[in-house]
Amino acid sequence: MDSASLPQVSVILPILNEARDLVASISAILRQDYPPGFEVILALGPSKDDTNRIATELAAKDARIILVDNPTGRTANGLNAAISKSRYPIISRIDGHAEVSNTYLRDAVEILFKTQAVNVGGIMAAEGKTNFEKAVATAMRSPLGVGAARFHTGGSAGPADTVYLGTFLKSALVAAGGYDERFTRAQDWELNFRLRAAGGTVWFDPSLLVTYRPRPNLRALAKQYFEYGTWRRVVTRSHKGSVNYRYLAPPVAVVLNLISLVLGATLNSIFLVPILCYLLLILLGSLRIGKSALEKLFLPPILITMHMVWGAGFLTSPKRLMQQGK
Repeated sequence: MDSASLPQVSVILPILNEARDLVASISAILRQDYPPGFEVILALGPSKDDTNRIATELAAKDARIILVDNPTGRTANGLNAAISKSRYPIISRIDGHAEVSNTYLRDAVEILFKTQAVNVGGIMAAEGKTNFEKAVATAMRSPLGVGAARFHTGGSAGPADTVYLGTFLKSALVAAGGYDERFTRAQDWELNFRLRAAGGTVWFDPSLLVTYRPRPNLRALAKQYFEYGTWRRVVTRSHKGSVNYRYLAPPVAVVLNLISLVLGATLNSIFLVPILCYLLLILLGSLRIGKSALEKLFLPPILITMHMVWGAGFLTSPKRLMQQGK
């Protein structure tokens, strides 16, 4: 497409406690090579760090940045508030801890129109700064850590169940009812399910690479993955046909490992074989995918946390959670 035929874009970001990465994220957006122009709408939650001060200073320096209030701090609420404020026919959702290339908007919009999809997205390219974050990034970009999800590990372009972030036709997004504000996590997956159910195509393209900053420590990673598992179970309850067998691997592993541990400790040590095989697989896998000695050291607890905590979240997800999220 030539520049004259490209539509203007509303970039929306839900922002909460993003002081560490916000300047880099917004700077990358403002550097976009996108002649038709764009606006950047930040939905500001009640952050406990300097996020809102930084956002206010950024908005004062660039008229393209618009601030909206998101008093709940919930991601879906913030995204919907930003959508309602948006002026343009294309919505591009980006996070405050993500960085996009200078041609990201142009590439995404061109792919959107070329494929006639309602949403396009690419790879969640995890990239750490500290040694721990680098190890998490390696785990998040490996099938050993996250399975065969294309938006984590890459793959060929084509229709997908879901994609990372997303650049949408606003008309399709509004027709679907926007993001479901009952969801604390998995709101992207749930929205993409509804878009597909309405006959739209969600398109993955590996050229749309977005740098993602991983959690800085094991505790934060565990909290993130527990919520991932918890809310992915909510999606399976809410939408029949949304179960992907890949998502059942972590909860099955939790159950088998727990049975192995209990029976091995109480009946016979032979029952410890399954959990020992799992741990051996993690150790060997860490040695293979780790890029440095420190990564090889950090990876076993990171991978075990990702698997077991996600699975535990899925298994313990309460049925009343949707009501609690209202």
